[in-house]
Amino acid sequence: MSEPLSIPCPHCHALNRVPAARIAEKPSCGRCKKALFGGHPLELTDASFDAVAGRGDLPVLVDFWAPWCGPCLGFAPVFSAAASQFEPRLRLAKVDTEAQPQLAQRFGIRSIPTLLLLRQGREVARQSGALNAAQLRQFVDGALARH
Repeated sequence: MSEPLSIPCPHCHALNRVPAARIAEKPSCGRCKKALFGGHPLELTDASFDAVAGRGDLPVLVDFWAPWCGPCLGFAPVFSAAASQFEPRLRLAKVDTEAQPQLAQRFGIRSIPTLLLLRQGREVARQSGALNAAQLRQFVDGALARH
């Protein structure tokens, strides 16, 4: 029997306990019944950030970006495609630094795009600049192996 993982619902923010051995079976939330993983990055706001990225057992990779940033827009499809590859081992999320400046300030974002890998809200790895798919996989795999 595998230990259950605590996974926050991206919709209602309820904390769900899912057996680790069953996490790949497309679990749904016990409260709102929606899928815990959608195969795409979540849009986080100041109101939802801590409920999703600040708790739970899964690491969260956050892309801090802005709509006026050319490299951010070029990286967006790579990041979106990665969600279906990394889930359910890792949750991907995006923070629009223009709409959520307090989150950018909280994490000391000085350039965009910047990726932060968080475990229970604490930064464990950081990467600035747009990446291609292979570089993104290398960053994630390396960061997860170290932490």
